[in-house]
Amino acid sequence: MLRRLYDWTLALAETPHALWALAFVSFIESSVFPIPPHILLIPMVIARPEAWARIAFVCSVASVAGGVAGYALGAFAFESIGRPVLEFYGYGEKFDVFAAQYNEFGAWAVLFAGVTPFPYKIITILSGATALDFWVFLVSSTIARFAIFFLMAVLLWKIGPPVRVFIEKRLGLMATLFFVLLFGGFAAAKYLV
Repeated sequence: MLRRLYDWTLALAETPHALWALAFVSFIESSVFPIPPHILLIPMVIARPEAWARIAFVCSVASVAGGVAGYALGAFAFESIGRPVLEFYGYGEKFDVFAAQYNEFGAWAVLFAGVTPFPYKIITILSGATALDFWVFLVSSTIARFAIFFLMAVLLWKIGPPVRVFIEKRLGLMATLFFVLLFGGFAAAKYLV
């Protein structure tokens, strides 16, 4: 099953709809969706290394736009949408304590969440809900998301074939590592937020 999903993702990466799918996943991941866009970005760059810059650009812009949507959820619809999303991920009860201190280090939190497995959507919603200066949020988000996606894309472009062989030989290990990082990011968020 894992092999079929991997092959399907590689096949999707070569279709004309791939960039739209990547943009969609990048956008919704930044505000509500738990699966990060890395799972599409990696096979897309491996499948089409000549398009690495375009793929990274689309992923970055859509992610920042989704971050702005997450910020808006926190700023304008926190009680009706933002708080339920945070509660779904297990952070609702910690919000009030965290909100009082957040704006002191908000720019660093956005940068940290933007480049690590820490759930970026939590930070986007918190930034809006705590009224972190929008321009501070936007600049930090842009730096973080462009840095991580372009770094990944350029590395895959430069060393792509060995990475593809490594992933294909160790697909089970890579999937396990992905889920450990995903759930580890959420677990870390519980203790840091």
